[in-house]
Amino acid sequence: MSAGVSRLQVTSCGAGGAGFLCAMFEKRLHPLASRLAFAWRFVKFFAIALGLAVVALGIGTLGYHFIAGFTWVDSLLNASMILGGMGPVGELPSDAAKLFASAYALFSGLMFITIMGLLLAPAAHRILHAFHLDETDSDQP
Repeated sequence: MSAGVSRLQVTSCGAGGAGFLCAMFEKRLHPLASRLAFAWRFVKFFAIALGLAVVALGIGTLGYHFIAGFTWVDSLLNASMILGGMGPVGELPSDAAKLFASAYALFSGLMFITIMGLLLAPAAHRILHAFHLDETDSDQP
């Protein structure tokens, strides 16, 4: 594959920084990926999602420890509960801690959406690609 073709594939995915993720998918006119290729793609997307979750959990743990003054275990618990959508566990002692918790809650909501998108993208793409293959087959005589 030449450099020009790979650049075309990455930029044809649209604007933004997610072009490298788009390059992992086959294009409309390509055949459906094998089950092994699909499984490997899912593993890669799962690893990226897990990495994002670990980074988000680390940000929350550090923030709760240094801003709210919680112990490491309590910081991890609060960050996990917020990131999981359950809500805070400990009482926040200061206004700075409350502001951090508010910002972290908004950040966690966006991370949840991003992580779910990464986890669902391979399956959604495979289903839609299969529909396009059926559509292409019926158009031919």
